[in-house]
Amino acid sequence: MKVMLAVMMAGCGILLSGCNSGPQEDILNWMSEQSFGMKGAVKPLPEIRIFPVVDYLAVEGLEPFNVVRIEPSKPETRRMDDPRLDPDRQREPLEAYPLESLKMVGLLGKGKAVNALIQADKALYQVYVGNFMGRNYGKVIGIHQDSLELQELVEDVNDGWVERVTTMQLQEQQEEGK
Repeated sequence: MKVMLAVMMAGCGILLSGCNSGPQEDILNWMSEQSFGMKGAVKPLPEIRIFPVVDYLAVEGLEPFNVVRIEPSKPETRRMDDPRLDPDRQREPLEAYPLESLKMVGLLGKGKAVNALIQADKALYQVYVGNFMGRNYGKVIGIHQDSLELQELVEDVNDGWVERVTTMQLQEQQEEGK
């Protein structure tokens, strides 16, 4: 019985080896046929150009890669040396709002005195010539029939201050229901 089992095992081994050699031989033959006459087509690398070494001769000048030259230091505090900026002046309520969020919605007048009505967050404020409004130290310098003029102080790129005149137009109220 043991002999018969050994013969059967040997026979199975021969059969299995015959099955495995067939497909592999076919694949190997096909690969050798396909690769016959193939050549690689890799382009050569470009030639490396060698640039001449140049010495830096401007020793007394500022070094080109110095950190101070690349990123200039900024002052820690804003310069407030303009005499028109009074740090002790008490701020007015409309100076808390950006000028774009304020609307001129009307005028009040008694005699020659004319006041503008400014709306900020659904609240109305009376503004006279000389009042301040907006975040750029805007001082009201004129109130007209359809507009209001402000003289603002705006910080420029050199940490100085530049005057700018801004006009705020009277906003027409839209009728509800249209």
